[in-house]
Amino acid sequence: MKHKVLVVGLLAPALALFLAATLRASQAPVAATASTRTLLSAQAETGQKIFVSNCAFCHGVSAKGSASGPSLIDSSLVRHDKSGDLIGNVLRNGRPDQGMPAFPNFDPQQVAAIAAFLHARIAITDSVETEGPRGGYQLQKLLTGSAQAGRQFFNGQGGCVKCHSPSGDLAGIAKKYRPNELEARFLYPPVHLATATVTLPSGKVFEGRLQHRDPFYVALIGRDGFYHSWLLPGPRVTVRDPLQAHMELLSRYTNKEVHDVFAYLETLR
Repeated sequence: MKHKVLVVGLLAPALALFLAATLRASQAPVAATASTRTLLSAQAETGQKIFVSNCAFCHGVSAKGSASGPSLIDSSLVRHDKSGDLIGNVLRNGRPDQGMPAFPNFDPQQVAAIAAFLHARIAITDSVETEGPRGGYQLQKLLTGSAQAGRQFFNGQGGCVKCHSPSGDLAGIAKKYRPNELEARFLYPPVHLATATVTLPSGKVFEGRLQHRDPFYVALIGRDGFYHSWLLPGPRVTVRDPLQAHMELLSRYTNKEVHDVFAYLETLR
């Protein structure tokens, strides 16, 4: 069967490539090799079709991520999921703070099918018979720094000890996350904890969780549970972000310091 795709306007090249890739992924059967046979289950094939139609634009047709969204193959949540028990909540509720829409109309069978597809993709990616090192990035390929130097940076010029404790919140963190995930988390913490106080010219004050701030407007979820936004300049805005120190370190880290800190965190087991 032949398919024709008509795309008009400036988006034509990019959109045409995406549609073509989606069409190929949804139609092409997966080779029945020993390493990919798990993907041939009827449930996983159904999940692949649903995933490609609804999720591939952000996460890629193979769930390895794209410029618009992260890899689900390396997601700790996906890897700890059991038959959709964790994935289902994310699909139905979305993650508005990260730009992911909700899919409340997915029924339990569709959720289970998507989960089966993602777990099949993980099995393939982790296999030594496919591209990439087993289980993602191997520890020995990342562990090139000095744990002793990392500890000195943590307790000294990095200032990490002011907020974190190796025997407290970081105890066992190397067991909790895979190596590449751990390195990403301390460089770019995925939790958004910033709060803001907005004082209007009238003197009325709003406080809540910061949603957006740029030179043009500020927005927050107030204590009343509602979304509020204001044009700037105008109101006075005070932001409190407990993760600001992480962002400031990004401009200061040397390549050696990044690897040293990672090596130290890997000792916290």
